[in-house]
Amino acid sequence: METRQTLKVGLTYNLRRNVPTANEDDQAEYDDLETVLQIKTALEEAGCEVLLMEATSGIVSILQSQDVDIVFNFAEGLKGRGREAHIPALLNLLSTPFTGSDETTLAVALDKALTKIIVSHANVRTPNFQLFFGKNDKLKKSLKFPLIVKPNAEGSSKGIIDNSIATNHEELASLVERVTSLYKQPALVEEYIEGREFTVGILGNGDSLEVLPILEAHFDKSGSRGFYSYRVKKHSSNFVAYTCPASLTPGEEKSIKKLAVNVFKALQCNDVARIDLRVSAADNKPYFIEINPLPGLADGFSDLPLIAKTAGMEYNQLIIRILNEALVRYGMDTVG
Repeated sequence: METRQTLKVGLTYNLRRNVPTANEDDQAEYDDLETVLQIKTALEEAGCEVLLMEATSGIVSILQSQDVDIVFNFAEGLKGRGREAHIPALLNLLSTPFTGSDETTLAVALDKALTKIIVSHANVRTPNFQLFFGKNDKLKKSLKFPLIVKPNAEGSSKGIIDNSIATNHEELASLVERVTSLYKQPALVEEYIEGREFTVGILGNGDSLEVLPILEAHFDKSGSRGFYSYRVKKHSSNFVAYTCPASLTPGEEKSIKKLAVNVFKALQCNDVARIDLRVSAADNKPYFIEINPLPGLADGFSDLPLIAKTAGMEYNQLIIRILNEALVRYGMDTVG
């Protein structure tokens, strides 16, 4: 009987480092070594050989010199609007299989305005918005206050402060100037949806998608202002309580899941993603806010592991599920 060879998995990631930065949240999207090692342990316990590959400028030679069967991609990238696409693009160039969405999806998904344009054409409801390139840009008459202002191409609530909601033109100009000057990119200005906030995790591909239990975030408005600023995101245990599965009517649950699946498919995601949305208090309809095709995987902190646990998946099972989804997609044998 032929013995199966050990699957060699490269693990690409970006580490958060304790160095002075221009902005407090410069490294918000990067991960602690603890999270990297959690993923590594999960893969090893499923029988994989794991090679750590930090996604710095030296990653090109590392990938060319290391013979891996597949890469578990967890890298956020270092610079630019397309930074999350760097590793997938390189892996495709080298014909190396990898988990998660490809470079096109990741490049588009990080750009909030482009994402909203695409999903709107897929009949997904999203707040009215406008890109501002400077404080002197004129607000479209169709947009109504209050408006939330955020960097157009960041995640992890980067660039969002407790006072990021503008209620008049003066506040709007000040917030736009802050974003464009500090983050060197356009500011996304969108109508603020007052209401309930949900996040939806999706696993799988094609017609076999699994929508995980819906998570609702309950904000302590005395300390959080009712939305995820960077401060609230960083210290979420102090400001946010979670319900999973969320308390919803069958009709509400159906509409939220339908929106999430439509977004996943419209952006041609692979294997895994997390979709954030708000249900308006005014009309009780869900509005797409943003998608993360590289969702956080910090056990005990990130939303996706919490959601998966509600669905009966322990942390290690979630990691192997993501890997196996990719292996099936490439026609390779699964593990675990």
